[in-house]
Amino acid sequence: MNTPRDSRGNASYRRHRNALRDRKLPCWLCGQPIDYGAPPHHPDSFEADHAYPVSTHPHLAGDPGNLRASHMACNRSRGNNDAYAGRWVRSNDL
Repeated sequence: MNTPRDSRGNASYRRHRNALRDRKLPCWLCGQPIDYGAPPHHPDSFEADHAYPVSTHPHLAGDPGNLRASHMACNRSRGNNDAYAGRWVRSNDL
């Protein structure tokens, strides 16, 4: 049985992540288009971001309503900071 923390690797999570990718949304953090054709680990590639970080809200790790489309760079730069506080800015936009 998966715990909330490791549910990001299960089939349900992958299905929700892939459905989010298929919607081709802009980055929820910076508002810019995501390069959905970029290879994994490219700064402009798609990553499913947890709006409420798993480290601070483990009970939401498997909740599809907590997933947002983001650039890999935006997601990684934000870390587990609160994006809803209005203080997050993409580092290369400074």
